[in-house]
Amino acid sequence: MSNYSEIFNPQSIAVVGASNNPNSSGYRFTICQMDYGYQGRIYPVNPRYAEVLRMPCYACIKDIPDTVDYVISAVSAPLVPAMLEECGQKKVKVVHLFTGRFSETGRPEAANLEREILAIAKRHGIRIIGPNCMGLYKPRLGISFSDAMPHETTGTLGLISQSGQAAEEIVRTASLMGLNFSNAISYGNALDLNECDYVQYLSEDPDTEMILMYLEGLREGRRFFDVLKKTTAHKPVIILKGGRGESGTRAVASHTASMAGSTLMLESILAQAGAVFADNMEEFIDIAVTFHYAPPIKGIRVGVSGGAGGTSVLAADQCEAAGLDVIPIPNDLRQELKRRGVSVWDWIGNPVDYSIRENEDLSYADMVEILAKNQNFDLIMVVFGEPHHEHQKNTNADDYLRQYSMENCKPKPALAIVPERSTGLDHYDDWNWKIIYELRSKLLSAGIPYYPTVKRAGVAAKKTADYWRYRNLPS
Repeated sequence: MSNYSEIFNPQSIAVVGASNNPNSSGYRFTICQMDYGYQGRIYPVNPRYAEVLRMPCYACIKDIPDTVDYVISAVSAPLVPAMLEECGQKKVKVVHLFTGRFSETGRPEAANLEREILAIAKRHGIRIIGPNCMGLYKPRLGISFSDAMPHETTGTLGLISQSGQAAEEIVRTASLMGLNFSNAISYGNALDLNECDYVQYLSEDPDTEMILMYLEGLREGRRFFDVLKKTTAHKPVIILKGGRGESGTRAVASHTASMAGSTLMLESILAQAGAVFADNMEEFIDIAVTFHYAPPIKGIRVGVSGGAGGTSVLAADQCEAAGLDVIPIPNDLRQELKRRGVSVWDWIGNPVDYSIRENEDLSYADMVEILAKNQNFDLIMVVFGEPHHEHQKNTNADDYLRQYSMENCKPKPALAIVPERSTGLDHYDDWNWKIIYELRSKLLSAGIPYYPTVKRAGVAAKKTADYWRYRNLPS
C-alpha cells in the first residue's frame, strides 16, 4: 500500500508539453491542477516558453530545482523515450502518459516503441499510467484531468476506467445522483500498471468504500480474479464491460489495444469472484446508487406500494423479470389491515392496487409503513405517480413526499420509483415537472435512492442483493 500511496498521492506534478495555447492538452492539464486547487507544486515543462499561465516554465525536467513525484506527458510519442530518461535522472516515481498512438494503432513500429518505453521505465524504477489515457482525478488533493469534473470534496467511490471519456461520463452522471469520488483513474493501454494494481490500491484505500470499473480487456486474468475476490469480501466492485459484441470487440482493439475475450466467460469469472456485472451505463449507475443509499438488501422478497390498475400489474411483471420475488400479501399483514378497519383488507394484493379502495381508509403512508414493518418483505418499492390533476397544482415536493412517508421504511431498504419523461424545452416550466424534479432532490437528501422505472429499480436491487448474499456465504 505504501508504494501505491506514493504513486497516487504526489507532492509535485510536472506537465511536460505545458503550453499557453488554450486548445492544447498541455494547457488543459496545467490549468486543471490550478483550477481544482492542487495542494502540491506544479511545474510546467516546455523549451518554447519562459512562463506558462504565469508560472516559471522549464526547458526540461532535469532543470526543475526541486523533486518531482508525478509527470504528465502531453508530448508526441517519439519524444517519450528521451523524456523518460530525464525522469529517471530526476527520480520521478510515476509518469502518466496522456500520449497516445502506440499499440492501439495496430502498427508494429508503434508497438515496438511502447515496449521500448516500458523497458526504460523499468530500468529507472518508474511506474507508468497509460499510455493513451486521461490519468488521475483525486478531488481531495485537487488533481483533475478535465475541467468538466465535479469540484466537490472527496466522496467514497473509486473508479477504474480504461476509457477517459467513459470515466468523465461516469463521474459526471454519478454526481447528479449525489455520488462523489475518492479517486478516478483512466488507464488506457495498461502498459505497466494495470487493472489488478488499481483494484488492489482502491481495495486498501481507506477513503474508498465502493469500486466501479469500466473494463475493455484484462492484462493478467488470474491475478485479477484473485485480487477481485479478496476485494469483494469487504467492498462492492461493480463492473461494466466494453466490447461485448463483434463490433464492440473491434472498437476495443483500436481504442486501448485490449483483447476483449468472451463476455460470458468473464461474467462467470466475475460472479465467482463476487463482483457485480452491469449490462449498460444506466444499470451501472443504478447499482452504484443502490449500494450508496440503501442498507444491505438481504433478500429478494419485495413489497410494492403505489400505482393502480395496469400500473400495478406491470410493476409485478417487471419485478419478476428482474429476478425479485413478488410474494402474496401474508395473512398477518391482512389481519393488521382488518384491525385498522380497511374495507378491502381481504382483497388488497402485492403490488398494492389503490384503485380498489372504497374510501381513504388506507393511505399511501399507512401501507408503506405496514409493508416495511412486516418481516416477510426484504425490501420495499414505492411508486410515485406523476402529479397531473388540477387540485395538485398548489402542492409541492414536501407535500408529495409526506403522502408516502418513506422515512417509515427505515431501516429496511426502500427504493422510490419517480416517473421520467422525455420532455422538451416547452415542458420545462410545467408545474408537475417542477414537483418531480424537486422530489428527486428531496429523496436523495433523505438518503432514499430513486429510479425512473420499476424495471431499473428491480434489476439494481436484485444484483445488489446477490452481492450481499455472496458476501455472507462461508469462506
